[in-house]
Amino acid sequence: MDTIFESLAMEPFLAGLPEHQLRRLTSCASWAVFATDYRVFTEGGRADRFWLIKKGRVALWTEVPGRGEVVLEELGPGAVLGWSWLFEPYQWHFNARAREVTYALSLNGPAVRRLCGQDPEFGYELTSRVNRIVVKRLQFTRRRMLDLLGSAS
Repeated sequence: MDTIFESLAMEPFLAGLPEHQLRRLTSCASWAVFATDYRVFTEGGRADRFWLIKKGRVALWTEVPGRGEVVLEELGPGAVLGWSWLFEPYQWHFNARAREVTYALSLNGPAVRRLCGQDPEFGYELTSRVNRIVVKRLQFTRRRMLDLLGSAS
């Protein structure tokens, strides 16, 4: 099994970061394993971490009146799970549940925010990368909601 540093260095989300920044991130990271159907987080709950999925799948979903649980997107290896840890009020905007046994690197949000404050260049780079994920997820969610509205007519 790879070390946390080696695993971070292989993550697409972190590609191109200098070694010293990756090494600092290792102090914020630990391994996480989610059992099938494990609820990773709940909409409105405290967002204090994010995950880099190594193996497995996690569904992002929300409750839609009249439809129940609606899966917005499934994330697999190489994906980043969670962005709400970076933006106040640090609350989850969706729900997440493991679809199968999932292995991930878990990163402590407040600790990563402190690193961003200590190293503004790193903070800017990480925030830019997270913002790209936010935009992608919002676009995906918009398309999914339009699909649902189209199927309702």
